[in-house]
Amino acid sequence: MRTVVYPGTFDPITNGHIDLVERACRLFDRVIIGVAESPRKRPLFSLNERVSLARDTLSHLSNVEVCGFDSLLVDFVHEKKAQAVLRGLRAVSDFEYEFQLANMNRALEPNMESLFLTPAEHLSFISSSIVREIASLNGDVSKFVPHQVETALAHKFGHKPHH
Repeated sequence: MRTVVYPGTFDPITNGHIDLVERACRLFDRVIIGVAESPRKRPLFSLNERVSLARDTLSHLSNVEVCGFDSLLVDFVHEKKAQAVLRGLRAVSDFEYEFQLANMNRALEPNMESLFLTPAEHLSFISSSIVREIASLNGDVSKFVPHQVETALAHKFGHKPHH
């Protein structure tokens, strides 16, 4: 069984993330969304909230599993018996960091492969941080995130959802 781990903070999950997961589901038997605790990033949503939002928005995909983790990625990948890690590349600016990360992970675990997918062009500018910024200013994020995420963001910032 071919298994890939798609790790990230997913704070919150966006339509760009979902696009990559849907594509990964066609390539792998099992896709594990690894929601990183990431306390250094000071996430807006708690780990449980991020896991719950990811599960909700990906429930239409039968070969997806969503798990929170707070360990080294290579340990999580090993624990899940995955063959590879999936990362998204939105722009050239993502490449240098992702290349460095992939090489570090390979140094820690030589058998772990890193695979990169690019999102659909109309989703390539979406990032969780930009979505959070727009939502914090009561902007309409309905084109960038699923309905559940839009509602959760509005609630978090004390606004009414735009839909």
